[in-house]
Amino acid sequence: MDITTGMLLSLIGILSGAYGSIVGAGGGFIFVPALLLIYNLDPVVASGTGLIIVLVNSLSGVIGYGKQKRIQYRTGLMLAIGAIPGSLIGVWLLQIYSSRLFYIVFASLLVLLGFFLFAKNSPFAKEKKGRMPVMAREGELNTVKLDGNPSITDGSGGENTKLEPKWIIPLGLLMGVLSSYLGIGGGWLLVPILIYFFKVSTHFATATSIFSLCLYTSVGVISQIIYGNIDWEIVLWGGFGVIIGAQLGVFLSQKIPGRVIVQMLSVLLVAIGFRMFFN
Repeated sequence: MDITTGMLLSLIGILSGAYGSIVGAGGGFIFVPALLLIYNLDPVVASGTGLIIVLVNSLSGVIGYGKQKRIQYRTGLMLAIGAIPGSLIGVWLLQIYSSRLFYIVFASLLVLLGFFLFAKNSPFAKEKKGRMPVMAREGELNTVKLDGNPSITDGSGGENTKLEPKWIIPLGLLMGVLSSYLGIGGGWLLVPILIYFFKVSTHFATATSIFSLCLYTSVGVISQIIYGNIDWEIVLWGGFGVIIGAQLGVFLSQKIPGRVIVQMLSVLLVAIGFRMFFN
């Protein structure tokens, strides 16, 4: 691989890492389409390589979000319990179904989810009547002092009581399958579910999503390595950029309102999905 190609991969990695950390989806949803559309990489190899990029992104993001005290560790662990077997299922499915179906499934999910998120977070969308915590609605962060150190809180006094194992573990299973099969992590679907079904604030949902990705994508990565679906040169160049981008995203996410974060995710998903339809 020449230097120019490597530098381009690193730039894509920086963009992927920053965006992935901000929206809690890992960097794969940008990185994998780039491999498919720009480098015309085989879908199976793109998926396996993208999964490692997601792991690198989430590891870097967890360090930053952990310092900000925005991760709900119990929820992340429950998601991982379901996602680990799901990751194995996703890798197995990828060996059976790929090529045209890979594009159709990937693009359809991205476009549908993108339109849904954009509609729900449009500036013209009416907010629901009734009492709703400001944090859950807008995703604004409040800074408080814990043991003399600044910390970010949602004002709830603890983790959401609706996040019970009977709901979160099956959700994790679905995330694991999607993560390994599509190579983009499951955060792009997990974050909206946490926000709209479980009323988790946007900033805490994205941070917790990154933490769970860090746990369950490691299993999928091991499986992809065993199957030999990794391009290590791409991982080297892209991973370097992703590490830088993830820290940039963690920093910027503190300054971006929750509604804007979801809008960023929705626009990007629709754009990538439509482009893949026409590929």
